[in-house]
Amino acid sequence: MRLFGKYLWILFKAQMQYRASFWLLSFGQFFIPFSVFAGLYFLFERFGQIRGWEFFEVALVFGVIHMAFAIAECLARGFDMFSGLVVSGEFDRLLVRPRSTVLQVLGSKFEFTRIGRLLQSLIVLVWAVAQVEAHWTLMKAATLLFMIVSGTMIFAGIFILMAAMCFWTVQGLEVSSIFTDGGREMAQYPLNIYQKWVTRFFTYVIPFGCVNYLPLQYILDRSEGPGFLYMLMPLAGCLFLVPCLLFWQFGVRRYRSTGS
Repeated sequence: MRLFGKYLWILFKAQMQYRASFWLLSFGQFFIPFSVFAGLYFLFERFGQIRGWEFFEVALVFGVIHMAFAIAECLARGFDMFSGLVVSGEFDRLLVRPRSTVLQVLGSKFEFTRIGRLLQSLIVLVWAVAQVEAHWTLMKAATLLFMIVSGTMIFAGIFILMAAMCFWTVQGLEVSSIFTDGGREMAQYPLNIYQKWVTRFFTYVIPFGCVNYLPLQYILDRSEGPGFLYMLMPLAGCLFLVPCLLFWQFGVRRYRSTGS
């Protein structure tokens, strides 16, 4: 972790060499999800509710998912840009160093400008928590925290999976946007508004349903059964990360240098 902290500090200082650019990019990142949230607001302004879900209930999910995506995009940006390391042959250099390739790829790129997106998501989340009709307890607050952590793990896992595909395809695949950007847009709404096959896929394969829909049922007192089960449901995101890392190791063992 000390080495990881040094990676963070070095890249932060490098990005702050151009402070005007850094703050302008952060400012732009603040307004990217803001426009999406404005669309969400006008949607509910027109129709009132969607499948029984009120505006602030969906805003709570919106804040959680976009905050998780912002954190994952900041910390796991190295995997998102990993194809460049393969094409240039720079990954060969990482292999001969006495540290984990996961740690080194994580430390190769950080997007601190995503603080703008993170701040906007935090504002929406705090507003939704203050306005939503829920009896807040310590367990529910912990559940909300677990939702954010789990969402971050799922997005990071998707980045890792897409990066591992580069061992066979060399170039990154645009299809990954279906599960990153597309997953973010889909998961900002409760899953029961979609078709059943979509709900099942994003619950049992990519467990976004364990991040937004199921824990939200518990927070809003709509769940049945022991509350602690719903509280632990977001841990599925951590479990999702395990096969992603195993697939990464599988790809590393079969990697052949590009010869660059």
